[in-house]
Amino acid sequence: AQNINKSLSSLVDVISAIALKHAHVPFRNSKLTHMLSPCLGKDSKTLMLANISPLMTHSAESLNTLRFAEKVNSCTLGPAKKLSASS
Repeated sequence: AQNINKSLSSLVDVISAIALKHAHVPFRNSKLTHMLSPCLGKDSKTLMLANISPLMTHSAESLNTLRFAEKVNSCTLGPAKKLSASS
């Protein structure tokens, strides 16, 4: 679970850096963000899905998921560009 949380934290850092137009985007901070780097570039469109549980026993994890989704949703990466058929 620690590796998953570290990867998700790194993903938030990357999305925030892109949204704030930082010169350096920390894609290499985790395997997840390194693998997703082509999908998070300026010419891409990204969709994030959050899966939560209706069970009360999982309410803390569901709340954390919703907080993560809210943080990611607050970032705007910019418009995706349509590639021509010859690309």
